[in-house]
Amino acid sequence: MSLARLGLTAEQERVYRHLLRTRPSGQARRAVEVESETRTVIGELRTLGLVNENLTAVSPDVAVDLLVRRRITQAQRQFEGLTAAWDALRELTEEHRTGRPASMIEQLPHGAAAARRIHAVLADHPGELRTLRPHAPHHPSRHEHLLGTRHEHLLAAGLRSRTVVPLRAMADARQADDARRRHALGDLHRATAEPIRPLTLVNQSVAFVPADLAEPAAGVLQIRGNGVVGLLADAFDRIWERAHDVDELPVSPFEQQVLDALTRHATDESAARALNVSVRKFRSHVADLMDRLGAHTRFQAALLAKQRHWL
Repeated sequence: MSLARLGLTAEQERVYRHLLRTRPSGQARRAVEVESETRTVIGELRTLGLVNENLTAVSPDVAVDLLVRRRITQAQRQFEGLTAAWDALRELTEEHRTGRPASMIEQLPHGAAAARRIHAVLADHPGELRTLRPHAPHHPSRHEHLLGTRHEHLLAAGLRSRTVVPLRAMADARQADDARRRHALGDLHRATAEPIRPLTLVNQSVAFVPADLAEPAAGVLQIRGNGVVGLLADAFDRIWERAHDVDELPVSPFEQQVLDALTRHATDESAARALNVSVRKFRSHVADLMDRLGAHTRFQAALLAKQRHWL
């Protein structure tokens, strides 16, 4: 059987089989590498991991495993590229329906319409979903419960999903339980002390953001275009890297509030009032946090907390 199906050229396969059958001595190894074409092929085989530095071919099981993994990776990349065809199909269908060029930005009337659009895209290809969720609905509707069920089905079908929530949200038992439940199902959740705005990214090709942050009734903007979506994706990834796994939070939500109060208020009394605790309890929490941070002063504690993304 030829190894061409596994991605080797005829010359690469010839040299690999030759080295597999023989164990060249030092003189023979030099002879094999005399020809410039052979040297090039050997360099390629080394890059593929099929030949060691001493010109010894790796065993067949290792070679086939490496080649199969490489072909699978290449196939996945090709498949991800082909998924853009579905986006093109939707745009062409819209142009055919309306008789107008498809817009890079479309305003949807409400969040439910955006959710349906998101799940329609993911139903075609459950690739990747990235979400910044600063707020959780206090009373999830029947529609939201239905979308949650669809999301779980997509996770089971292979969807990669990542969600960032505010650290303060973890102080609410219902929101914390929901985040950890989704995290366990495969929708990976992290919490951040940074301010975040609503954002949903689908398959690195479409973004959804509020039309007006001050007016929820204004609807949602659907944005296409590699440039803008790429910038939003980079912003999400930077926030994700600095955020903390919901099962491994460095500080509790209340401790984060203590650190925040420490930076916002001039006196312990005003900070304690803002947190609705006694001054003694506030100072006790501050002392504990300073000890954990290894800080000698409160100013140093605030700086260290900022560096560690606790604030």
